[in-house]
Amino acid sequence: MNERPPHDLPASTYRLQISADFTLHDALRVLPYLQRLGVDWVYLSPLLEAQPGSAHGYDVIDHSRVDPARGGPEALAALADAAHALGMGILVDIVPNHMGIETPRRNAWWWDVLTHGRASGFADYFDIDWAAGGDRVRLPVLGDGADELDALRIDEGELAYYDHRFPIAEGTGDGSPREVHDRQHYELVSWRRADHELNYRRFFAVNSLSGLRVERPEVFDASHAEIGRWLADDLADGLRVDHPDGLADPGAYLRRLADLADGRPVWVEKILEGEERMPAEWPVAGTTGYEVLADIDRVFVDPRGEDPLTLLAIDLDDRFESGDWDVLVRRRKRAVADGILNSEIRRLAREVAGEAGDDAGDDTAGGAEDPDVVDALAELASALPVYRSYLPYGAEHLDHAARAAAESRPDLAETIAALAVTLADPAHPAAVRFQQTSGMIMAKGVEDNAYYRYTRLTSLTEVGADPAQFALAPSAFHARQADRMARLPHTMTTLTTHDTKRSEDTRARIAVLAEVPSSWERFIADVRGRVSVGDGSLENLVWQAVVGAWPASRERLHEYALKAAREAGASTAWTDGDEQFEAALLSLVDAAFDDPAVSAEVADFVAAVQSPGASNGLGAKLLQLLSPGVPDVYQGSERWERSLVDPDNRRPVDFEAASELLERLDTGWLPPVDESGAAKLLVTSRALRVRREHPELLTDYRPVEATGERAEHLIGFDRGGAIALATRLPVTLEVAGSWGDTAIDLGERELVDEFTGRRYSGGTAVAELFAVYPVALLVTR
Repeated sequence: MNERPPHDLPASTYRLQISADFTLHDALRVLPYLQRLGVDWVYLSPLLEAQPGSAHGYDVIDHSRVDPARGGPEALAALADAAHALGMGILVDIVPNHMGIETPRRNAWWWDVLTHGRASGFADYFDIDWAAGGDRVRLPVLGDGADELDALRIDEGELAYYDHRFPIAEGTGDGSPREVHDRQHYELVSWRRADHELNYRRFFAVNSLSGLRVERPEVFDASHAEIGRWLADDLADGLRVDHPDGLADPGAYLRRLADLADGRPVWVEKILEGEERMPAEWPVAGTTGYEVLADIDRVFVDPRGEDPLTLLAIDLDDRFESGDWDVLVRRRKRAVADGILNSEIRRLAREVAGEAGDDAGDDTAGGAEDPDVVDALAELASALPVYRSYLPYGAEHLDHAARAAAESRPDLAETIAALAVTLADPAHPAAVRFQQTSGMIMAKGVEDNAYYRYTRLTSLTEVGADPAQFALAPSAFHARQADRMARLPHTMTTLTTHDTKRSEDTRARIAVLAEVPSSWERFIADVRGRVSVGDGSLENLVWQAVVGAWPASRERLHEYALKAAREAGASTAWTDGDEQFEAALLSLVDAAFDDPAVSAEVADFVAAVQSPGASNGLGAKLLQLLSPGVPDVYQGSERWERSLVDPDNRRPVDFEAASELLERLDTGWLPPVDESGAAKLLVTSRALRVRREHPELLTDYRPVEATGERAEHLIGFDRGGAIALATRLPVTLEVAGSWGDTAIDLGERELVDEFTGRRYSGGTAVAELFAVYPVALLVTR
């Protein structure tokens, strides 16, 4: 039995993306570096066996073992032993909502369902509307042709369609391949039918991920047996739950998981909207921290940039979608409900019609859906202001949606009113499914669409954030921090994750645009004068990405620009894309490298925002690491992290270079704020060490107020002996002539700056505190 780590809850975590390219063996090799960095617990991406080649691990195909490609069970045991020997813990990400079915043969449960249909012992494991498919599972794998089934063949006792292979039920193998197909418990259909006619619940709109009915005890037991072994054998000291909003009953699931965890902490990937709160009865330590990310970003944004950047975005947007975020969200959610997730809305309509069994998720009769009900459900889901409710908790959000939907569609008011009654009944199958569905529509409509169309300041369009809120005053920031400490003192905090649209230092640099809106307007005008694709809103987004991530390779920016354009879905799309437009878009990116005038514009603008962006990045990191909660450092973000959306944010990390820099820092070297990222490594390592080694300095939260002519440029707080201080709005500060007479009163105690070793007490000039770096971490000794 491994020695238990010294902390029941971590002082901090460090997220590692475990894959075939960076296995548990590789994680073992970087443990000594992470321990020296100051990390308390190592936080691992999903470990169960996933679809071969999966870089993320969320497409689990076998719940019974650690993925051999990721190192296997022996490597996990070795990692846990080594971590515990170093006084570190292990946090593991788990995936209860769905399984990977891209290659049916590799998923034994799914293969059995396809083989035996409703008679399979696993038929109730997956969320399948059998009756809607005529007792067959619809698999959207066929191409567009009218005679695609003619490509079927019988090969080694299996039904094959090009590289796809499927089982043949016993006694059904005689005849032509098409005749054999027609006797199976599955129906191969065109991929185009998935969005409207699929009869298994997906993860969002991903056809290769099938929803699990983990609310059933036997499914929970089967899918959590290996996870339970990790906990019982002290291989995992805590869990992070992916996408609980997809579950039929998240509260019941979390209570059962808490029993399995037996006192070990659990965090949930829950995105909170505005003032929304998690159900208080959930037995969790907190969320994964997106709401904290949003607050920290906005306290470094100049509110004076809102009007000019908004006007520029509207001027560039021929669709006029950049002026009203709420209107845009409603439109894009409705487009998703009518489009890629329409099959979920139609299934929900069948539930409303009473064509369901006795418990949520049981088989529906598959009859025709009432078009008014389908229309009204789509309108209700589009108007819901949060990802989902947890009835009876959150019923007020459904009431809000009913009022808003009826106002926008008076022709459906009677249907909406009737639906609102049904959907408010926690015991009704339709209410359960609506709660599962609304979050999918929010995620696809907002995160994966509206975020790419609302481009006034793209650092604000981040997971868990409200882009309509442009900036956050220090007073509001402090109030939210204190509230979080009182309510959820162990919630996670983060700045970058595998899901963020832009990593922390990309956003920190983009935030500078709010201080120099006129310069950005000139930049956009100049580059558009030389190269344009006729989509000003998208160009605004792409050029912000170029400047924010620079220096970035041509290949990285190509990949990002194409993904952004397809997610926006305005000038091209994932399906039936505009090849001519996409070629022009790649040429636009190429201009940053090949057109001397555009290249010079990019270089000049980056040079202007590089230093203030670095100041924002250091400040944001310090505030995150010292804020109430459990800070997570995403792999590599202890140095500059200027990635864009996945898969860019899963690029390899040069741990060897980081370790060498840390060794130099530990000899007393004070690095410059340069592109090496050593200054950020200094901030991160010192803050993490204070957290781990001096928890007694982190028992309180009090804002630190400055006096003097530049007081608004200081943001800071005292955690009870550890004081974090950072610079706000550095461009405006420099134009004003720096700090002037701005000072803070440190009282009679003597404090030392963990970054420079300098000592301070009493009334102290901020200019003196920030003589070396734009941040300071003062601690009592």
